[in-house]
Amino acid sequence: MKIQYLGQNCFLLTYKGKNILTDPFYYHGKAESGFDILAQQIDYVLITHAHGDHTADVADVLQHYPEAQLIGQPEICGYFGHPHAVDLNIGGSTKIEDLEISMVSASHTSSFPDGTYGGEPSGYMFSFPEKNIYFAGDTGVMADMAIFPQLYGAIDLAILPVGGHYTMCAKNASFAASELLKTNKVIGCHFDTFAPIEINHETAKKHFEEKGVELILPKLGETFKF
Repeated sequence: MKIQYLGQNCFLLTYKGKNILTDPFYYHGKAESGFDILAQQIDYVLITHAHGDHTADVADVLQHYPEAQLIGQPEICGYFGHPHAVDLNIGGSTKIEDLEISMVSASHTSSFPDGTYGGEPSGYMFSFPEKNIYFAGDTGVMADMAIFPQLYGAIDLAILPVGGHYTMCAKNASFAASELLKTNKVIGCHFDTFAPIEINHETAKKHFEEKGVELILPKLGETFKF
């Protein structure tokens, strides 16, 4: 899988020739990331919750790629009225090739900028042969995280928010990674986008080092292969 960071919780995930765009919010950091929505096919749009910094560019994506499938809560799929939707709920799953995507709980809130209820917030577990990636979405630390390795198997990589204020901070995320998720590799997200979630990178990395967990704080547009 190829993973490109586009800001906040927006990532472009590529697996077996299929592109999955998560929580579309790419225009905000476009000058730094260089991301061009027209430069690649978007096959799936996956949403964790309804807040504006996770849904601002959904309509733009679907306008350019009307055949893309929208994956999200029933309330979110209903809000956008997109004809190609996979309306999951907590515990449900769908498959793309041999990649199983399961919706899991998150501890946060969810409403659209206009006040419309967005359903319960979520994260996702990406499971493919012998590998699991936990995509947390916006969340605080929660006891459910300890169950995820038991349900889905060892978590090889977790993508966790580390900015604090609206989500867990780096210190709390390092605890979640080491003590609950039992993973040793984390890509951080939801940091430095706005003043309330600006972080000290060295301090954040130190928290993870103390727990024996590798923390990657990606630059906008940076790509990883997993």
